Amino acid sequence: MSARRPPAAERAAGRRIVTAFLASAAGAVGFAVVYALNAGPQWEGVSLAVAFAGLAVGLAQWGRHLVPVGGYVEEHEGFTPPPDEQAMTAAVLTAPDSPIRRRGLLAALGLAVTAIGIAVLFPLRSLLPWNRLRPAVAFSRTPWGAGVRLVDQQGRPLRPEDVPAGTLVGVFPEGSVDSGDAPAFAVRLEPQRFTRPPSGGHVGGLVVWSMLCTHAGCPVRLYLKGTGRVLCPCHQSSFDLLADAHPIAGPAARPLPGLPIEVGPDGFLRATGGFTGPPGAGFWRRQ
Repeated sequence: MSARRPPAAERAAGRRIVTAFLASAAGAVGFAVVYALNAGPQWEGVSLAVAFAGLAVGLAQWGRHLVPVGGYVEEHEGFTPPPDEQAMTAAVLTAPDSPIRRRGLLAALGLAVTAIGIAVLFPLRSLLPWNRLRPAVAFSRTPWGAGVRLVDQQGRPLRPEDVPAGTLVGVFPEGSVDSGDAPAFAVRLEPQRFTRPPSGGHVGGLVVWSMLCTHAGCPVRLYLKGTGRVLCPCHQSSFDLLADAHPIAGPAARPLPGLPIEVGPDGFLRATGGFTGPPGAGFWRRQ
């Protein structure tokens, strides 16, 4: 008995499917070659598009023309239970010890569902427009403030003479040395070289700025002595301290916030207020 020869339509569909799968394979091989030769992302994208398009077309043709389809109906038993089952269910639900007649349980269930529903609403508050400013507000509040003394990492208060010329000295607010948004650095510059006055002012050329880069919040500690510039080692943003720490290179777009300072009656350096701007990464602000 000879095998049944497929109809012409099925044979044509089979040829189209094979052609689509071959094109998909060619696209995959082409992607491997392009990737190995480093021919560029454009050709990699084209080859991947051919590979996935060929696979999609082949599968679609296969399912449409070669997979048998037809009307298959499976009878389902009736949804209405027999009368004896209905009577038994009614007797159970109306009995004195029926679960649905225990009001305490239902009240507790209602309380639990209500509490869960209310709790779910709290995360949704973050989608409200006025909550978008919360990160910026939180990151603009630091432990610095009027009267806060400048200390080193060991918590020792600093005097002006503790900041020698030609170097950066890390400073922190007294009592909050471990605060992540408060690190700053003090540097002594020549006031006559300022092309822009420091926004936080200076004390005999002693100036303090935030140590956090305004691009991604990395610590700015590389001081190019003699140039009055500091460099962020993460993404090479450079700031000109002689021009109020404005960025002159790299991805940073905002100047480093300054910290206004004074010499207190005890001879130690004190802040007269907070930073002149939000410290750290600029994406916390609404531009």
